[in-house]
This record gives sequence, C-alpha cells and structure tokens, in this order.
Amino acid sequence: MNREEGLKIVEEFVKDPGLNRHMLAVEAAMRHYAGLLNGDAEKWALAGLLHDYDWEVHPDLDRHPADGIPVLKERGCPEDVVHAILAHNTEKTGVKRETPMDFALLACDEITGLIVATALVRPSKNILDVEVKSVKKKWKDKAFAAGVNRDLVERATTEFGAACFGGNLDLWTHAGHVLTAMQGIAKDLALGGVPAGGLSSGSSPILPGG
Repeated sequence: MNREEGLKIVEEFVKDPGLNRHMLAVEAAMRHYAGLLNGDAEKWALAGLLHDYDWEVHPDLDRHPADGIPVLKERGCPEDVVHAILAHNTEKTGVKRETPMDFALLACDEITGLIVATALVRPSKNILDVEVKSVKKKWKDKAFAAGVNRDLVERATTEFGAACFGGNLDLWTHAGHVLTAMQGIAKDLALGGVPAGGLSSGSSPILPGG
C-alpha cells in the first residue's frame, strides 16, 4: 500500500475535515521521526495517516481501531503498520507496542491536538508563529484543550524515549519535533494563517481521534 492508496481509504471513510487534518498532522510527525530513527518513512507515515481512519465508523475505544483493521488488511496495508495502529490502543486490543514505529505513533497522536489549539488562539492562527514555549505555557493550563489527555501524552513520550532514545527524549523536545513536522504542512492543516472572519479561536481543524 502506498500513500495514494492510503489517502483513498481516508477519503472513503472520513468526512470530518478536522479528523482528516488530525491524521495528516500525525502522518507528518511520523515521517519526521522516521527520518531521525532511520525508519521506513513511507510505512511510518502510513501508520499516522490511517491510524484513526475508522473513528467516524467506530467512535469509541472499545471498537476503534480493532474493528477497522479488516478493511486495512483487505486493502493491502503492511502488517507492521497494522500492528502499530492496533498498538496505539493496547488497553482494548491487547496488542503491545514493540517497535519504534509503535511507540512513535502513540507518542505523536494526542499532542497534535494541543499544538493546533495553541496555534488557533494566536491572532494570526498560523502554526508558523508557534514556539515550544507557547505550547508549554498552554500545557500548564488544564482547562486549555481539556480534551487532550496530558497523562497519556507524558506516558507515551516517556515510553517512546525509553524505547528509542535511550531515555533522552523529554516532553518538550518531543513537542518541538512534532511542531516542526506540523509547520511543514501548515497549509494542509489550515493553519497557515487566515484572514479576518476566518476560523475562530473556538474552532479546531484537528480533532484527536482514538
């Protein structure tokens, strides 16, 4: 399966622009980390692109992502990509994280929601104007982007760091990597800045999935 085939699956099953952009954000972060860790960039990116493709069909963690896996297998999704997608909900699927791609996917998932929320409250609504220190400040405000599971983000980052960076990946270094990746696709995320009357600070082009 290549990216074009993956995008066809997204187009078929995902109607919410926010969910679509969430997966593009995670895709970009995964591609970025594949470069740092000598991973297969296309596979890593595919895991990010498809990890929540079934969220609108199975919008609860008891069914997602397990119930969406048969379609991925039928369409030729690589087994290691399938494993990574299942492993981003180990609690329900029973599939444990084993490979760098597995750990990276969970670590890159929810943090994208915090970053986009930080971008949206800036006057420019431009992710290129966001710095890590701004994300860190918003992190401390528990009411801000309250839907982001901060405990999960911290735990996933710690696990990722232990598995792939010898324990030397702190939360804000990780946030910096994800932010850089997302800035690289700012227009695809509708975060390249909007004119007056565009997106309000209360609207989000990215909705975290499972």
